[in-house]
Amino acid sequence: MTRPELKRISEYCWQIEPFGKMRVPGIIFADRTLINDIDEKTMSQVCNVAVLPGIVKASFAMPDAHMGYGFCIGGVAAFDPQAGGVISGGGVGFDIACGVRTLHTGLSEEDVTSVKEKLAEALFRNIPAGVGSTGNIKLTGDTLDNMLAGGAVWAVEKGFGTKEDLDFVEERGCMKDAMPDKVSPHAKKRQQEQMGTLGSGNHYLEVQKVVDIYDEQIAEGFGLKKGSIMVSIHCGSRGLGHQIGTDYLREMASQATDYGIELPDRELASVPVNSPLGQDYLGAMRSGINCALANRQILTELVRRTFTRIFPKAQLKMLYDVSHNTAKVEEHKVNGKSKNLLVHRKGATRSFGPGSNDLPHQYKAFGQPVLIGGTMGTASYILAGTSESESLAFSSACHGAGRSMSRTQATKQWQGSQIVRQLAERKIIIKSRSMRGIAEEAPDAYKNVSAVVEATAAACLARKVAKLVPLICVKG
Repeated sequence: MTRPELKRISEYCWQIEPFGKMRVPGIIFADRTLINDIDEKTMSQVCNVAVLPGIVKASFAMPDAHMGYGFCIGGVAAFDPQAGGVISGGGVGFDIACGVRTLHTGLSEEDVTSVKEKLAEALFRNIPAGVGSTGNIKLTGDTLDNMLAGGAVWAVEKGFGTKEDLDFVEERGCMKDAMPDKVSPHAKKRQQEQMGTLGSGNHYLEVQKVVDIYDEQIAEGFGLKKGSIMVSIHCGSRGLGHQIGTDYLREMASQATDYGIELPDRELASVPVNSPLGQDYLGAMRSGINCALANRQILTELVRRTFTRIFPKAQLKMLYDVSHNTAKVEEHKVNGKSKNLLVHRKGATRSFGPGSNDLPHQYKAFGQPVLIGGTMGTASYILAGTSESESLAFSSACHGAGRSMSRTQATKQWQGSQIVRQLAERKIIIKSRSMRGIAEEAPDAYKNVSAVVEATAAACLARKVAKLVPLICVKG
């Protein structure tokens, strides 16, 4: 496919007019530099999603958009189940409910500096990370099913964290209507020893410092202060989520034609939301969401225990936890009427504005914390959801920097040991069991996260609140 013609709607919004079998436009949020860097394959994925039945308003791409499986990463699309709308495993992704959890520590940089190496070693030792990593928690049978049904709520009941944590977790820590019986035995087997682990790829645990505050009022509402130390955990549903995606995408591809769905790309395998397979996938996917929420909750407790051994008075309190690979039924207005839509966000973060009933009461005046993960050696950001985002893109924002080159390309250009040395010169400690993994995740293998955040804010998808830089990074 040749690069489609783009119509500039505003300084930070571009539209692909419907052509061929597209039912709705494609809309991409980006500045001129970012839009020029988006390749033809990513553009074609935005257009292909616009072909799917029941899609509402547009096929959206966030400023961090890049090529994914079926949907681009950074893709957002809402479907109306009452109009034959579909659910697509490719619109959720394989790492179901991969997301970010950020914690306050109550510490300053002065508190951490003298023991930074000791803290880094302790976190690296106590937080299992890497390909095939396993933890000390073994789940089987009913216990594993209870975790899939209960999410972070289950984890708290088992002694990992407190009930107060759950107020600051998306869905209050548990995705309703999960159906563990719709998760294959193979998927469950893959997860038996993976709870409380980071995994590999772009997953990480970071100790970070707040270096800039952009909105004093919201920052105060979120409890953020310049110079304070935070911890962010980026991970998802591990092998279970990947296997759910693999299992159901195969079935969706074989059943799509039974429902008269013409797939522009087999990777967009889809079935109607209200079909038996669609409902089964929703139940399995919700179980995957709960797995990810439970995993981050367990990791939170492991991090707390590690910190309190070094800082006995430290109190790691939740800022927020939000996922960015999901499909959720949400109420949105379409042509002035409220409808329940299935909103796919793949590598995109929910960005509910002020007043949302889905937010803890402490944040209702400010909007949802939107947690934007950065890359080693660059920065992460905390944004706040906006009222405008609802009408712009079903209350969605970017989720990170977005890759600018493949992992294979990155390993040809950099060596892990080289990156570790360079970051050490900047007093950033990197801990990983894989030098290749570090090379794959080289900072320059990603887009400029600050540019992505600027475009997100300028497009009114979210509001800038704070910037954080890494001090310690434990890589998967």
